[in-house]
Amino acid sequence: MKICAAAVVAVIVGIATQASAQSGDAARGQRVFNQQCRACHTLEKDGAQPAGPNLHGVFGRKAGTAAGYEFSDAMKKSGIAWDETTMADYNRDPKGKVPGTKMVFNGVKNAGQLADLVAYLKQATQ
Repeated sequence: MKICAAAVVAVIVGIATQASAQSGDAARGQRVFNQQCRACHTLEKDGAQPAGPNLHGVFGRKAGTAAGYEFSDAMKKSGIAWDETTMADYNRDPKGKVPGTKMVFNGVKNAGQLADLVAYLKQATQ
């Protein structure tokens, strides 16, 4: 009985940890953005596009359609509509999600950092 109870507790802890990682923490995500994304992307409305597109208003937008940035044909043809899931999938492995993308970034491999980044982007790009 103790083994069964321990297994149930382990499953519950695993689910809670996964849910926590999926929900993300925007404050921690801001640090991830500043360390890994800010060199190429801005977030404010009508912000600059130094090496990548400005991300203001990205959620709900079709990939490759932001004005003022020359996207790769691969991104334009990707069919992606940006939401939390597609943003996480893309930022985990940009070249795997959209082969031929211009984005020169290997991705955020840590699930917690990725969830934090997406939470921050969802908040900061409105």
